[in-house]
Amino acid sequence: MGDPHKKRKLYEKPKRLWDAKRIEEEGGLKEEYGLKNSREVWRMKTILRKIRREARRLLSKKGAGVDERAERLLKRVKSFLLKKPDASLDDVLALTTKDILERRLQTIVVRKKMALTMKQSRQYITHGHVAIGEQKVTAPSYLVKFGEEDGVRWHSKPIGMIKEAEAVSENG
Repeated sequence: MGDPHKKRKLYEKPKRLWDAKRIEEEGGLKEEYGLKNSREVWRMKTILRKIRREARRLLSKKGAGVDERAERLLKRVKSFLLKKPDASLDDVLALTTKDILERRLQTIVVRKKMALTMKQSRQYITHGHVAIGEQKVTAPSYLVKFGEEDGVRWHSKPIGMIKEAEAVSENG
């Protein structure tokens, strides 16, 4: 089990740390999704790598209880990565890093037009202005499930949003 006070790493570093092509690709993802550093990209890649690894094992029929494990994996992936109800393990293998980055709370807030930019979205979330349902969420990397997506809302209105609303009401 390990020491509960010692946190484990949630990501794996790339094998070739100074590979120019990989660095350029990750730089593009960081810019597009407003990520703080490469560790956030590595974390999402690690999550995806583990899901795809399990899907490959299930397709090769290795281990006991293959059908049960396949159902559990598909249920998990359908909750936050694949919207298709008839998804298969082949669809799981077709997932990319962009698919998982699209499900981050930071990205959802921008897509719902609650923030103008990714950096502004990140700031709203870390300052506690965004909630899912009634629960305030302060982690921009939170992976939003499809069922929770409609519940993303303001926890408390940010001051900037109040000023914008007042300006609109005066002009409108």
